[in-house]
Amino acid sequence: MRVHFIAIGGSAMHNLAIALCQKGITVTGSDDEIFDPAKSRLEKYGLLPKEEGWHPERITPDLDAVVLGMHARIDNPELLKAQELGLKIYSYPEYLYEQSKDKLRIVVGGSHGKTTTTAMILHVLAHCGIEADYMVGAQLKGFEVMVRLSHTAKVMVIEGDEYLTSPIDRRPKFHLYKPNVAIITGIEWDHINVFPTFDIYREQFAKFIDLIEPDGTLIYCDEDKEVHRVAVDNRRTDIQKLLYVCPEHRVENGITYIGNTALQVFGHHNLLNLTAARLACRQVGVTDEQFDEAISTFEGASKRLELVKKNDTCAVYKDFAHAPSKLRATIHAMREQYPDRKLVACMELHTFSSLTQEFLQQYKGAMDEADVRYVYYSKHALQLKKLPDLHPEEVKAAFGGTVEVFTDSTVMVEKVMAMDWNNANLLMMSSGNFDGIDFNQLANEIL
Repeated sequence: MRVHFIAIGGSAMHNLAIALCQKGITVTGSDDEIFDPAKSRLEKYGLLPKEEGWHPERITPDLDAVVLGMHARIDNPELLKAQELGLKIYSYPEYLYEQSKDKLRIVVGGSHGKTTTTAMILHVLAHCGIEADYMVGAQLKGFEVMVRLSHTAKVMVIEGDEYLTSPIDRRPKFHLYKPNVAIITGIEWDHINVFPTFDIYREQFAKFIDLIEPDGTLIYCDEDKEVHRVAVDNRRTDIQKLLYVCPEHRVENGITYIGNTALQVFGHHNLLNLTAARLACRQVGVTDEQFDEAISTFEGASKRLELVKKNDTCAVYKDFAHAPSKLRATIHAMREQYPDRKLVACMELHTFSSLTQEFLQQYKGAMDEADVRYVYYSKHALQLKKLPDLHPEEVKAAFGGTVEVFTDSTVMVEKVMAMDWNNANLLMMSSGNFDGIDFNQLANEIL
């Protein structure tokens, strides 16, 4: 079997290409630019294109499938050639479904917590010896690739992103997976360039529930009023609905416990994710005792409240948080885990939504639990995203006037370095890297 990838260098696309290669499928691909880590990983598996650019001559009638990445444009010459030849063209999520349609599919949806919940489920299943295929949006410890597809696994665990499927398919990705077990962790307006109103955004999750397979299961966070609303409003009688809330827990000497189980993760949102994962694992026969034993060794997903370095009086963490609810949850988790330490929180406005003047208003009070609150954004990022200029005072006002705003990350780092870090913690939050900050080097210098 031969499969060609248009835009093979994408984070998700190159992982799928590697997964198919490992399955024994012949894989080729093209892209106009490929950066590390995708470049090195594709080269390792012999999948790196010999030259960058689009090459319609690589699209031949003997291809069994073409997988189209979101990075490709609708007028991509390879796409046009594939359409001309009448080849089967899949989007990334379409191809995942095609490869998993005979498996039990657990799909984790929600505006936040998807990666961590998916990672928890996979960690527990691996610990219990239950073989599973998967697609997850971050590199996980103990997992070589972010996608696994096999001939033998009977279960597929999928992180269900609500962003668009491909340039020629404007459906949200998670509408294509048709879950047997669906999870909704939370609903907070995001991707406003695609979903211009919150009502339109919320409707995507209502449709997600409608797409659960008959006799399937919906697992939903009842603490989230919008999730509660879409779950309760849905009138399907052919699925079971399992709600969850934060479990009883305690924090002793900087360690969070559920019952007698000591956890390596912490925070209200992580405990919610853990409970969703527990309910999902029950659906494939994992007992609560097995779950507790397994979850006690879970160290967290990459960049999700990830410890960079610590000593006896200071800890440095990094987190993917960028949306308002994620900032609140992550800052609250740090405050709850280290109640007696000063908390310095730095966040980067990095996504299209977060840099939009209308959406900025959602951030009011989002960082108020931190003692020191820094916000950084890049003027260059605004230009790349073709957005109107933002003045630092506009950003400060949007957060409620309680933050200091920077447009040069080196200036922010200098202020951080000048602080007294005895009995204080640093939390760095971004879906980017503050324009090149080396978090490990920063932590080493602070400590």
